[in-house]
Amino acid sequence: MKTNYKTPARLLSAGISNAKTKKNELKTFILYLAPYKQNFKGVNICPKASKGCAAACLFTAGRGAFNNVQNARINKTNFYIENKPLFIKKLASEIIRETAKAKKNGEQIAFRLNGTSDVDFVYLLEKYAGLDILDLVYNISKPTAVFYDYTKILGKIKKYIDHPNYIVTFSRAEDNEKEALQALEMGANVSAVFSHELPTHYKGFKVVDGDSSDLVMLNHSGVILGLRAKGKARKDASGFTIDSSKLKTKDNEQIKATV
Repeated sequence: MKTNYKTPARLLSAGISNAKTKKNELKTFILYLAPYKQNFKGVNICPKASKGCAAACLFTAGRGAFNNVQNARINKTNFYIENKPLFIKKLASEIIRETAKAKKNGEQIAFRLNGTSDVDFVYLLEKYAGLDILDLVYNISKPTAVFYDYTKILGKIKKYIDHPNYIVTFSRAEDNEKEALQALEMGANVSAVFSHELPTHYKGFKVVDGDSSDLVMLNHSGVILGLRAKGKARKDASGFTIDSSKLKTKDNEQIKATV
């Protein structure tokens, strides 16, 4: 039967190809799909994406600027949309394989399953592949595999806020600041993009340097992971990018790379 995709050799990419994740102290594997409705059915896999987020999306940043990379991500997304059970089973097998290698070598690794999407893969892995990511921990004090993500879905924050091995950061945008503050009050971290230097605080919450590593959230809770505007985000006028030059003086002090 003809399908709208070709089964890719691999779903996960090594984080070394990403300017931010290659700074991670742990070897990181990322799943990159095509965001929004870039698939044969027009299914939105970033259901809470704002206009500002869409305009500043990192889908075409770095290696994503190349057509072959974009086409590969669209193909993976078509695979996910058309045959979700098979996609998830393949994803699970890759996660298990990489975790087994890490355990054998005495290493610790990380997985980010939503590189450019906002899907509840933790739930889908258990539903379609019978994989509970806690089964890959082995040692709770130093898990072999650490899972983390970013989301604009507050319900996902509420669902996983107490999960021992899945750290989810809420992504602030121009249309969800109220939800971002709720997430902070719950003890979750929130990522926010600033146009100039990072302030020490925003809305009364501490700001740490989120550009220092994609895993900085592992060492904090209830803080803002400040990101410096890059690419298209530098020209944002929607409010997605916070103009730190207009913040109150006490909130506009430059910070060092605090992690």
